[in-house]
Amino acid sequence: MQKHFCPLHYTMNLIGTKWKPLLLFHLLDGPLRSGMLQKTVPEISNKMFTQTVRELEKDGLISREVFAVVPPRVDYQLTEKGKSLAPILRSLDAWGKEMSSE
Repeated sequence: MQKHFCPLHYTMNLIGTKWKPLLLFHLLDGPLRSGMLQKTVPEISNKMFTQTVRELEKDGLISREVFAVVPPRVDYQLTEKGKSLAPILRSLDAWGKEMSSE
């Protein structure tokens, strides 16, 4: 028996947590170092940040580049799949601006 496929359910599984859309949104303008990306969302704990970026990487939405320097440097950037979310993320941002000004 074939399960019913719901595109919205698929999308929400990829980006439907509290932190994923925020981190993805802040990567729209280009790659960020790990520390800078985490600072864009000051409320996120170190543990949750690490868990979230690992999930985003596993799902193919971001890529991680590690540089062999001291101190260690890790950069994150959107993949092509992640970049395809730009219109959705920008629309959510615009909606939030509009609703918060009422």
